[in-house]
Amino acid sequence: MVVFKPIMCADVVKTEQGAQPSQRLGGRVAVVTGGGRGLGRVAACALAAAGAKVAILGRQRESLEETAAQIRTAGGIALAVPADVTQEADLQAAAAVVKAQLGDCQILVNNAGAAMVRPFLETDTASLRSLLDVNLVGALLTARIFGAQMTERRWGRLINMASIAGMVGEPNLAVYSASKGALIALTKALAIEWARYGVTVNALAPGYFRTDLNAQAFDNPEIEGRLLKKIPLRRAGEPAELAPLLVYLASEDSAFMTGSVLVIDGGQVAR
Repeated sequence: MVVFKPIMCADVVKTEQGAQPSQRLGGRVAVVTGGGRGLGRVAACALAAAGAKVAILGRQRESLEETAAQIRTAGGIALAVPADVTQEADLQAAAAVVKAQLGDCQILVNNAGAAMVRPFLETDTASLRSLLDVNLVGALLTARIFGAQMTERRWGRLINMASIAGMVGEPNLAVYSASKGALIALTKALAIEWARYGVTVNALAPGYFRTDLNAQAFDNPEIEGRLLKKIPLRRAGEPAELAPLLVYLASEDSAFMTGSVLVIDGGQVAR
């Protein structure tokens, strides 16, 4: 058992001593929702390390500021912008702040999300609506508001953080799986719709990575054992293993890729 520790930018980007920082994203403006912790922090740190100016959106100012401070300490540019992705007014205000302080959004990582493990027949309507509001409606609103800036500029990268739960069946995850499956469908639809504007739309579908959301499970030896048995590589993913894919999808290197779903799960879906 490995006890969970909060993700740090130093865990995300591994560089050799004396190596120069990457500039693959060359000053482009990136917006990461849910960037205060977990895979959102991974995305924010990875994009900043590749030269992007990063706006970090989320509901908890303290965690946003912590991520931004880590990026600045590493020599990057980061802006913490408190916003609730389920509230259109919040997102409109955040878009105005980002535009004024950093410029138009060119890279958007739709990462904000919530999880719920519960038998479907025991899921109350309020919980169901709440999860769909964050995982799906929030992604739709964010894509519409920041996507308008990208389509107007005729260049952009939208990266939706999906999950292998949106691709395979798993008990007690029906609502979560439905939200992530819808996000994958959104990725494909917007890829077609926005291709004429030079905006690519792709999704990442991670398997089990050690984050804030699943820390309690991985800190329980019995539950951890059950989870790892599902993964052919018999381990969870590390933050530094997700970072290169995020940078690739945000860069010019992926210019001919759109509507794709990249799975990184230790072989779980392949079984």
